[in-house]
Amino acid sequence: MPRKLLSLPAKALSLVVCLVPLLGACTLAPSYKRPDMPVPDAYIPGEPLSAQSARDVNWRDFFREPSLQKLIELALANNRDLRVALLNIEKIRSQYHVQRAELLPAVAAAAGSDAQRLPAEFTGAGAAGITRRYSASLGFSAFELDLFGRIRSLSERALEIFHSVQEDAKTAQISLIAEVAGIYLQLIADRELLDITKATYKNRKGQYELVNNKFRSGLASQLEVSQARSIMEEARSNVARYAASVGQAENYLALLLGTSLPRNLPELRKLSQVRTLADLPAGLPSDLLERRPDIQAAEHRLKAANANIGAARANFFPRISLTGALGTLSADARDLFGSGNAFWQFLPSASLPVFDTGRNIAALEISETERDIAVAQYEKNIQTAFREVADTLIQRRHIGEQLDAEKALLASTTTTYTLASSRYEVGVDSYLNVLDAQRSLYGAQQSYIQTRLLRETNALMLFKAMGGGWK
Repeated sequence: MPRKLLSLPAKALSLVVCLVPLLGACTLAPSYKRPDMPVPDAYIPGEPLSAQSARDVNWRDFFREPSLQKLIELALANNRDLRVALLNIEKIRSQYHVQRAELLPAVAAAAGSDAQRLPAEFTGAGAAGITRRYSASLGFSAFELDLFGRIRSLSERALEIFHSVQEDAKTAQISLIAEVAGIYLQLIADRELLDITKATYKNRKGQYELVNNKFRSGLASQLEVSQARSIMEEARSNVARYAASVGQAENYLALLLGTSLPRNLPELRKLSQVRTLADLPAGLPSDLLERRPDIQAAEHRLKAANANIGAARANFFPRISLTGALGTLSADARDLFGSGNAFWQFLPSASLPVFDTGRNIAALEISETERDIAVAQYEKNIQTAFREVADTLIQRRHIGEQLDAEKALLASTTTTYTLASSRYEVGVDSYLNVLDAQRSLYGAQQSYIQTRLLRETNALMLFKAMGGGWK
């Protein structure tokens, strides 16, 4: 193929490829500025501030119980919802690459042939004939010069959406870790409540037999027998209820893990056997912007909406597209690459919207409204996160006192029940006081376990609210 014929299109093609990065370097998108935080500078007035926050604590350091660490690792490896979130990252990454590819021309090679029979009056030879044509070429078609940043803005939008999906996956991981830990703690609390309820049922059954024997001896009334049996059956019903709760918690935990519970997992039956969660400093509200993935995802969506405005603005300006090719053309396939068969073509085109019944104006207004919506959603995410942390801190401030009070109540009701039982057995007091003391003791035992669970859950919720757990 003669070099003279190919030099012009080859240079033009090289020029286009070199100019593409420069043409896409500017956009019409507004300059992005992060909105101010719509929350106070401190979670609670007077709360001491700390330079440390959840970002300094790995989930393995926070959940110090070995059994819980093993369960979390299983969930991170096998949970199907988390797997879907991670696969979404791969899908959006590919979509971003597809959009970014629009910044460069797609060069393709083509080869073809065509044949046609022409009547004599068209052949110029006085007789009908068949003409054939063979071609081979290399070029690009309808490549848009991104003079006003339309494609660049769409590419930036796709990139920010990709980042937001990444942050959504981190949010899913944090939620999964917190849910596994919460269900595990609830399972242990249910086991402890089940054991206490079984012991209560055994005790009440003994009391019923004692009262029934007294009735047979004429030392107790039928009413006392009926009362003793009522609270015994109440305890038996609670045993069945807590047994069901334990089974359901185990099933839900297995669902979160994405596999069955490990057989070698120690069966802890008291919250006191669990290593307490690490104490986490609250840090500053500004830490939420850097740590919470849901807030970062909302900001990436805001940036995507901001970039989309640039694409909408570019629609008002001309679009310049280029089509070019170079190759060979011959009537004989055997001579396709012979000397003198080179050809090239260069087809620039431009279009400018003149009258579109307001379509571009409406599209720009939509993109600006979507940006404003994204700002509101971003600010709402910050406010929600602030409230979650503040509520957890308020609860943490008073939970120690609540737990001390529950412990003192349990000790008091235990003493009351012991005294009431002793007085009834020697005939000094009525069985009604024993019934009241039994119910109060059982209620105090349940309340104490629930408060201990609340203390651990409070630390867990603060860890989640501060955005910890995705490292």
